[in-house]
Amino acid sequence: MPTDSSNPYPAVPSRCFACGPQNPKGLHLHFERTPELAVTAAWTPLPDFDGYPGLTHGGIVATVLDEAMSKAVAVHAWRALTCDLSVRLRHTIRSGCAYRVTGRVLSRRKRRILTEAVIHDAQGRECAFASAVFLAPVESSAV
Repeated sequence: MPTDSSNPYPAVPSRCFACGPQNPKGLHLHFERTPELAVTAAWTPLPDFDGYPGLTHGGIVATVLDEAMSKAVAVHAWRALTCDLSVRLRHTIRSGCAYRVTGRVLSRRKRRILTEAVIHDAQGRECAFASAVFLAPVESSAV
């Protein structure tokens, strides 16, 4: 995702498990902003993240979806944290196969931000879907 002044996260090296370039065991996801203010990334799961041989662990799939939604929130220059996450696994995610994950913000009302993300396989089939509520922190007025 391009770094600019609208991104509330500093452009510093990160050890984030999902996107951090300095985490040698991480997923190394790289998201790009779309014209619709969504985010998208290519993803090919490694066998290291399998639950059963050849099948990516559902917790990893949930992490990828959560990260897509988090980046979609960041595109709007909002700071927020996941407070409710729902994941639907529709088809198996196989290690070594190419996928595309897309995340978007659906709405914001005060501190509450509604998001969704989807993972499609190379044939365009929806393999996993998530929705989440992100909550923006209360700004502190302490001196």
